[in-house]
Amino acid sequence: MPGREEPFYGIFASRLREILKRAKPDQEKLQEVRLRVGRPMLLQYAGREYGVMADGTLTDSVTQGVCVSRPEIEETLECISGYSLYAFDEEMKQGFLTVPGGHRIGVVGKLVTENGRIQCIRHISGMNVRLSHQVTGCADAVMRFLAQDGTLCHTLIVSPPRCGKTTLLRDVIRQVSDGTVWLAGLTVGVVDERFELAGTYLGEAQNDLGMRTDVLEGAPKAEGVMMLLRSMSPQVIAVDEIGSDADGYALENVFHCGCRLIATAHGTSLEDIRRKPFFRAREQMFERYVVLEGNPAGSVREILDGQGNVLYRRQTRQM
Repeated sequence: MPGREEPFYGIFASRLREILKRAKPDQEKLQEVRLRVGRPMLLQYAGREYGVMADGTLTDSVTQGVCVSRPEIEETLECISGYSLYAFDEEMKQGFLTVPGGHRIGVVGKLVTENGRIQCIRHISGMNVRLSHQVTGCADAVMRFLAQDGTLCHTLIVSPPRCGKTTLLRDVIRQVSDGTVWLAGLTVGVVDERFELAGTYLGEAQNDLGMRTDVLEGAPKAEGVMMLLRSMSPQVIAVDEIGSDADGYALENVFHCGCRLIATAHGTSLEDIRRKPFFRAREQMFERYVVLEGNPAGSVREILDGQGNVLYRRQTRQM
């Protein structure tokens, strides 16, 4: 199977692989490849959705693209797992697999349960290959706003889906861990609930999160935060996509124990976030808000302090 620096085509069934090779998508612009039984193969590419013709041409008319068969779904699963799908049983129970390069493949089908617990997923009917993009240095222009008098500010990255919040969070973690001109390096504990931040494959991280970073994978955020606080003495806790009631107690413990917090949340603006009950009850926790927009993906629209004062706004000045 391919690593990050190699084409990703090898994880697909042979016919789909050849079609993607003919398409030659720029891997840095490719976000997702979706496969559904009896439906066209779809690419999320440079912020738009395309179908793929048999000759590799991308088409806006997605219904004209090549259709995916059930045997091709099954062959793709075999390629992803190295023909040892049983070795990925635990990941499959969570609805996804991780491959070299940190790419994550979501799967859907028929859930088999026993006593209310998921045992496996059978008759896979769809797959979503989400490409991992580590963009080293993408947080360079942000970091000076996240430090005050040499101390890391409690920071929330706010972003709509597919706008680069996880990519930015990765690089913020790396820079906080390794140290910058704005901050001395800090010990960071990462709760990587969905295996996206470190992108670990068979115990080896595929993404660089810095020299002082400890990663706890697969744990629910609330439990994972408490485990790291008890066992690893982090100076910083980093989590992706907070907002559930279960997260609240753990995050409050982060603040009360003296740790700094870096987190992300879905939203379109600070006002949008503050309308949500979870954040409305905790808005005094955060000292910095980094708001992203999707044109192009990962663009920082504005950075605000805890009172909502604008520290940077893309429309008025350059970072």
